[in-house]
Amino acid sequence: MSLTWADVKEAVHGGRRDYTEGSLSTAITLLAIPMVLEMIMESLFAIVDVFWVSRLGSDAVATVGLTEAILTTVFAIAMGLSFSTTAFVARRIGEHDTEGAAKGAVQAIFIGLFISVILGFIGFVFGADILRLMGAEAGVLKNATYTRIILGGSIVVVYLFLLNAVFRGAGDAAISMRVLLLANGINLVLNPLLIFGIGPFPAMGVMGSAVGTLVGRGCGVAYQFWALTSGRSRIHIVASQFTFDFPLMWRLFRISLNGMLQILISTASWTGMARIAATFGSPALAGYTLAIRVIIFSILPSWGFCNAAATLVGQCLGAKKPERAEAAVWTAGKINSVFLSSLALFYIIFAERVLGIFSSDPHVISVGSDCLRFICYAYPLVGFGMTMMQAFNGAGDTRTPTLVNFVAFWVIQIPLAWTLSQKTALAERGLFIGIFVAQCAVALMSLYLFKRGRWKQQKI
Repeated sequence: MSLTWADVKEAVHGGRRDYTEGSLSTAITLLAIPMVLEMIMESLFAIVDVFWVSRLGSDAVATVGLTEAILTTVFAIAMGLSFSTTAFVARRIGEHDTEGAAKGAVQAIFIGLFISVILGFIGFVFGADILRLMGAEAGVLKNATYTRIILGGSIVVVYLFLLNAVFRGAGDAAISMRVLLLANGINLVLNPLLIFGIGPFPAMGVMGSAVGTLVGRGCGVAYQFWALTSGRSRIHIVASQFTFDFPLMWRLFRISLNGMLQILISTASWTGMARIAATFGSPALAGYTLAIRVIIFSILPSWGFCNAAATLVGQCLGAKKPERAEAAVWTAGKINSVFLSSLALFYIIFAERVLGIFSSDPHVISVGSDCLRFICYAYPLVGFGMTMMQAFNGAGDTRTPTLVNFVAFWVIQIPLAWTLSQKTALAERGLFIGIFVAQCAVALMSLYLFKRGRWKQQKI
């Protein structure tokens, strides 16, 4: 693959290239670069919040942690809706039907509005009750206003995911990146000002973090709507298109339901794994948690390649080029596998040193290193599995990855990890073997189902 500086500039600044033509490697890279940066920006929200809030004490940190755990459900709903939106928009763009793409985007906006109003109402009114159900202590409950603001503002979370899905489906990944850059920049500045009362700003404590995050995300959403309605993106939405199309709305929502379930199945399984890890004591749970967090952050570039493949699949199927769609996935899968294999080699060699950055406890480092290595052993296969799972979503086939997740995580991973860790001398290693087997199962099932090719006939 030959990538020039001009290509990199185009990836960051955006362009109007037709991704259904030309070099696949270049197309994947041009889409992946801003998508990787976008996801790094999204992950920074939680990091910035915890960094500043940690100065306020353990109760404030616990409030942020519990709220983020609750917000996972909102993320799952938003991501599920974004899968169907990306697939629909990409398909219409591939068909050169920009008006149809805009109509789909508008119906997705209506769905997002209905869902987020319900979520926001529940979160704002019952925020303290939800914290209490999560086992929050009195010190955390005093900060319930933080939770009410964050959950009450679910609309900005939903729209950040949803409208960026529109841009990704259209091939405007650079706009998605700029949205998160703007939102994070504002959040980064406002958080310390509002938490500690710097300058003319009032000292709001942990509530200041919620306000800063809400304002940052809100500005990002405002920029998204401006880009969609000003003609700055490939999709131009006009006022006359804001009418209800209930059959189309139902099509998008039906596909979204599988996408939501897909994410919930995955996230819930990791909660179950943490529960098993907890049976071995706090050091083991800490080692497992640190290893998983290191993995989540370090594979962000992988998701960039996966999302690029999803966009290309949708656009190429719309352009009636299923062979190019398939080739795009194999190319992205190879790039992804090489990246993850390199990352795996690094972690296998330097696992203790990496974990040592976050903990000085030998037991924590030992358990975390074991976990890190077992996960990495599957990475050459995982690179292909991740790419193909997103390819199904890009084709509008959200049902297949949902079933794969269910079988791999709940039929294989949880029972195997529990049996090996609780009923054999493997102890914690039994847990990690379960993860390794499940990751390989996801990859192998995805490869098999992808090669069958039914996703090419998916209608959306």
